[in-house]
Amino acid sequence: MKTWFITGASRGFGRVWAQAALERGDQVAATARNLDDLKDLPGGDRLLPLELDVTDRAAVFAAVGQAANTFGRLDVVVNNAGYGLFGMIEETTEQQARAQLETNFFGALWVTQAVLPVLRAQRSGHILQVSSIGGIAAFPTLGLYNASKWALEGLSEALAAEVAPLGVNVTIVEPGPYGTDWSGASAVHTDPIDAYKPIREARRSGAAARTPADPAVTADVVLELVDTDEPPLRMFLGSYPYPVAEKTYAERLATWNAWRPLAEQA
Repeated sequence: MKTWFITGASRGFGRVWAQAALERGDQVAATARNLDDLKDLPGGDRLLPLELDVTDRAAVFAAVGQAANTFGRLDVVVNNAGYGLFGMIEETTEQQARAQLETNFFGALWVTQAVLPVLRAQRSGHILQVSSIGGIAAFPTLGLYNASKWALEGLSEALAAEVAPLGVNVTIVEPGPYGTDWSGASAVHTDPIDAYKPIREARRSGAAARTPADPAVTADVVLELVDTDEPPLRMFLGSYPYPVAEKTYAERLATWNAWRPLAEQA
């Protein structure tokens, strides 16, 4: 039996993975902003529903403490809470930008800081940082979302090197497009500037041409991932991210090499 701490468990990946863990007999501390969204999860006394806004650092530490005290340990920590901010860089307000980083980046940071004393004392544990293909490749209309995930990836890569000698694993999970409500009711949109209309319409057309996969198909994959003795630092979910990543890194290497003669004059 493993004990999980999952943020953003009311919907999307958090919901799917919480349910899968409970159904196989694990214990889950599931967090959401509204406890009513967790009431129909199975598990009985193996489920600890917790009301939590991950942007509240003190509340995060309290929730982690309650979970550790209730279950006695934490084995899998899933930083899943987050949302998409859609809009051009110029359109984004200060409040929107700060809110995106507060949830997607700082929320994960606070949870990570809160769980590490528990995991260090156990000399075991696995932190799953839910990023995105948008954590390695940037797209128009998603600049602030990309920024939040790129920040999370940098933090997590450094974290992995810091905690590996202490028996703690870190995996950055990078999904492609799934029907998680990330671009639906959970999304925030900027007020549009007309000059960007063609770019916005092109992005919407491209998105409309894709059929997002059901997040339920990821459950068995994630269960196998957390049962692995030597999990990877990074792992895509689905086939969609592979050609995007291959193209992104090929273009970066080509650009760096093309400008290498000038760069090495510095």
